[in-house]
Amino acid sequence: MKKILVLMVALFFNAFVGVLFASVTGVDPVTSASVAVGVGMVGKPLVGALPFAVNISTNYSGEVLEKLLVRATTTNELVEGGHIHIQPDVKEKFSIPRLKTGKVLQKRKEMPTQSDSKGNFEIDEKVLKPQDIMAFTTFNPRAFEHIWRPFQPKGNLVFRELDPEVQNKFLSELAKVVSFELGNEFINGKKGDDEGQYFDGILTRVKNDAETKKVLNPVALTEANIIDKLKEVVKLIPKPLKGQPYKKNVKLFMSVEDAEIYDFVLTEKPHKGADYTGMNPERFKGYKIVPLADWPKDTIVAAYATSGTDSNFWGAVDYANDTDVVQIDKLTNAGELYFFKMLMKIDTNIVFGEDIVLYSA
Repeated sequence: MKKILVLMVALFFNAFVGVLFASVTGVDPVTSASVAVGVGMVGKPLVGALPFAVNISTNYSGEVLEKLLVRATTTNELVEGGHIHIQPDVKEKFSIPRLKTGKVLQKRKEMPTQSDSKGNFEIDEKVLKPQDIMAFTTFNPRAFEHIWRPFQPKGNLVFRELDPEVQNKFLSELAKVVSFELGNEFINGKKGDDEGQYFDGILTRVKNDAETKKVLNPVALTEANIIDKLKEVVKLIPKPLKGQPYKKNVKLFMSVEDAEIYDFVLTEKPHKGADYTGMNPERFKGYKIVPLADWPKDTIVAAYATSGTDSNFWGAVDYANDTDVVQIDKLTNAGELYFFKMLMKIDTNIVFGEDIVLYSA
């Protein structure tokens, strides 16, 4: 079909050349055009001289897959794994009140006085103050129109609109990218004035909290020492968190590399670990091990972490403007570039540093 189309265009062009030749030389137009077409039939067609005489070529045959294939990335594992409580709709600041009490029990007295008072209440707060963040990128949809059907021209070229299917697909991929980047920021983020410094992540908060229980003299984790180092972490977990019902939600956060090291060690244990075709349970002494792709190597944190308000990990989020959460539009009225823009506000914090154990080499 493609060859027939090219041939027809070429012959039409040859006829056009014959008529043009006749008008200049005075020869009968019909005769001149017939000769030109005949030459085109027996010789090589005169293709390529006019814009519409184009030999269309492509790198694929048949239909093209009507979706974008993207490489796998991590997501916001803290949030999606249910390891952090997210407080929504925080416009400016959110306070997490904390109550600490001393021992109040004592022997019974018939007439207790003020001097018999025992124990005290300490009330303070941790603060979540979401920081402004923006996701912004531009692209030209025409770059895809020769390979992806939804991008192909529809109607008047000047007034062509971006297909809703295309908008939805790019929105989906943009959301994946934002989730991927926020996953790292929720863990390792550091607040600052430079680009890329948005808010303090959970691990940053843990390291900077003076009350966090820190394992002394940490070293790089290897197959030779990882079990001993996990023992040191577990020994520092506060006693109340070692009993029920808290223990089931105390988690050991570590990198995927360190989790693999631990799994390899268990596999090498005779008659105890799984064989090389399976995975060992991600647990140590009853505590769930949580490997995170964005977690740095040689770092372990033990903490009570859930998606509920009893979690030691908290996050606050808000959209800068509920009516303009995501914008998709032309960058300029006269241009062909489109832009995606997303505005948000985010912060994280921990509640009780003294209930968290940190091993960081």
